[in-house]
Amino acid sequence: MLLPIILSGGIGSRLWPLSREAHPKPFIKLGDGQSLLQKSYIRARNISDSEEIVTVTNRDLFFYSKDEFEEVGVSASKNTFLLEPVGRSSAAAIAIAAHYALGAHGDDCIMLVMPADHLVHNMVAFTQAVKQAEKLAAQGKLVTFGIKPSAPKTGYGYILSNGNKVEKFVEKPDKKTAEIYIADGNYFWNSGMFCMRAGSFLEELNLLAPDIAVQAAKVVAGAKLSSADNWQALEMQRAEFEHIQSISVDYAVFEKSQNVGIVPCDIGWFDIGSWNELGALHPADEHKNNNFGNVMCKETNDCIIHGGERLIATLGVKDLIISDTVDALLIAHKDRAQDVRTIVDELKARNDSVYREFPTAHRPWGTYTVLQEGLGFKLKRIEVKPGARLSLQSHKHRNEHWVVVSGKALVTNGEETIELEPNQSTYIPLGNKHRLENPELNN
Repeated sequence: MLLPIILSGGIGSRLWPLSREAHPKPFIKLGDGQSLLQKSYIRARNISDSEEIVTVTNRDLFFYSKDEFEEVGVSASKNTFLLEPVGRSSAAAIAIAAHYALGAHGDDCIMLVMPADHLVHNMVAFTQAVKQAEKLAAQGKLVTFGIKPSAPKTGYGYILSNGNKVEKFVEKPDKKTAEIYIADGNYFWNSGMFCMRAGSFLEELNLLAPDIAVQAAKVVAGAKLSSADNWQALEMQRAEFEHIQSISVDYAVFEKSQNVGIVPCDIGWFDIGSWNELGALHPADEHKNNNFGNVMCKETNDCIIHGGERLIATLGVKDLIISDTVDALLIAHKDRAQDVRTIVDELKARNDSVYREFPTAHRPWGTYTVLQEGLGFKLKRIEVKPGARLSLQSHKHRNEHWVVVSGKALVTNGEETIELEPNQSTYIPLGNKHRLENPELNN
């Protein structure tokens, strides 16, 4: 059995302000309207006949992730979410996935591990590479996918291979060293995608990082299970999970193991790690500008400009990254693309919420957007999904006015339940228990 495992945990701080902690880079929508996470899910269901797809993500992103999958049409008969309370890097994520796979499907279950922030453009070549990796994994190998390099890039780690045997892993090189690797022909980019039997991985983990293996087993055994329809979620408990070492699976296992295989491949692979990679997804104009959104360029060269409906106009500039969102604007030199994360660090230090979230927040029942706030007031737009409702609540320090803009609203206001239509409103006094519900199943 081939079990796709989607790792959806990276925040993507180098892609700020488009990527936030509460809206990380797997949720970034590309030019065709699909997010990186949605593309990963489609790739997972197309590559395997498995009736189950597993996603490892933060518990705060569970409903958001589920909505993303439903938007592109959930096809697997079971969609399993392994929910982490805090981030602990890829070794912990893959360890809990392996323990889950072992318990659910047995020792011989082969995991295909795919980070959610990657793109694969050549699905035919990828399918062939996966079949080759499956054969090696069935022999007990921990298999990584080595990407044929197209240029001497310094942002990726490299793997020296001898056929399907890994000779060594190499850290991100300088440009001169990367050029030597390209000329050699036996070096490949380290993709961060893996294929291996659950039992084989746990054997190596027990040997090379036993503390992670033991703690991950405890976490999965103590996970809280919930399920409905075609999905189930295992929520890891913080008291156990936060004690797992935060380390990448490369450092914890693959770079130490003597049992690693590699499948060299050319699959049209992209790791969207910074603005340079994201910008390259958009066609360049005659002046080598990669633009997305409402953009007007004059005497502008070699820029990456990403916006929305608001016009971005540039004049007489070059080599810039410009990203305009509803509440933040980034302007940086292209050579500093890797350093955008330092801005996020500074925002965290200032306790400025713009590093964490957009004005629109996602909840199990829908979304709310803070439109404006000031002394003594806050204006929100609330969108409730068909058939969903907010929790019954009351407030000690504020009154509320609700106005229906579109659709029908079923409102609980104290002892009264009323139905409101567009342009109708209700006043909720301080202390009244209240709830908002969308009674319509199809809007």
